[in-house]
Amino acid sequence: MPAFPTYGPQELDELNKVAGAVLGVFAARGYTRHEPAVLQPAQIFVDRSGEEIRRRTYELNDPSGHELCLRPDLTIPTCKWQVESGNPYPARLCYHGLAFRHESGDGQFYQAGAELLGLDDRGAGDIEIMALAVEAVRAGGVDKFDMIVGDLGLFATLVDALDVPAQWRGRLKRHFWRTGYFESLLARMVAGGDAQRAIGALRGLKLMELKPAIEKLIDGEGEAPLGGRTREEIIERLMIQACDTTAPRLDADVANMITGFLKVSGPGEAALEQIRELTKPMAADMVRPLAAMADRFAALKSLGVPPERVRFVAHFGRALEYYTGFVFEFWTRAGEVGGGGRYDTLLESLGAPRGTTAVGCAIRTERLIKARALA
Repeated sequence: MPAFPTYGPQELDELNKVAGAVLGVFAARGYTRHEPAVLQPAQIFVDRSGEEIRRRTYELNDPSGHELCLRPDLTIPTCKWQVESGNPYPARLCYHGLAFRHESGDGQFYQAGAELLGLDDRGAGDIEIMALAVEAVRAGGVDKFDMIVGDLGLFATLVDALDVPAQWRGRLKRHFWRTGYFESLLARMVAGGDAQRAIGALRGLKLMELKPAIEKLIDGEGEAPLGGRTREEIIERLMIQACDTTAPRLDADVANMITGFLKVSGPGEAALEQIRELTKPMAADMVRPLAAMADRFAALKSLGVPPERVRFVAHFGRALEYYTGFVFEFWTRAGEVGGGGRYDTLLESLGAPRGTTAVGCAIRTERLIKARALA
């Protein structure tokens, strides 16, 4: 069971000073302090954060049977509050408070963050949040850090430009950052893995014959084969796919292009040049997202972040499924101290008007203290 720390006077004093410095940066840039409730409806996190957060969330039921959770992050409840408040956009909100997750070590941590919601100029919003995060980390006493950056939108542009069957585009975009799982998914799409061969064997069976045939097949394998799903989930998925007699396979050259793209990793400008060379056949589609990434690198340089400390990783996507575009993290000897990115579909899923933009950052204030001590 994780330990929930108790903060003594000295720890609280140091934490409050760091939090005050970070929040001071946010306030100076026009971000208004907000404090979402600690207890939240569990479903809003289950539906929008993905399995990684779901399995680390503390869930409970109130006496009326409502499913609640201790907030695993503060972004979703802050966005939910903005949508339900009816306040105008763009909105600039910030916070500092406890988040709760099943993790190695402590089950809770302090998180400061800022959310820029509803700004139409996405490029300007990305750079504003990125600059805000850099300034906040420095205000917290950490001057030396490395950055990892990526862009889910850049990968999505590539997938849309390639000859990828429409029913697979969403799955590729959704899972590309899951190292290991994505590679096996891509292999199944190209050559037909165990599930694809099973589907081939099941085609032609009558609907009433499908379930017992799938059960027999799974029992013969002796294990549940797909990504930790339950037996019933696997059976249901295979029944759906077996009824689709038109599922095409992914062209091997297309898969090689995707694999080559996801292997790109290195200093910012050099990595972008690799991508330009790799994606020459669809250069016109890639111009705009590559230019946007180049602008971000230029902004980091103007902020005094050494280019050799900024690494672009094409496979990087962070662990929260609501991200849709530019993403970044700060790393020190104390580990990750913060990060953020763009999550343009989250507000719409919470009831905001279609196309409402969102980008934000979160800073682990306790880790700033630890990083400062290790510097």
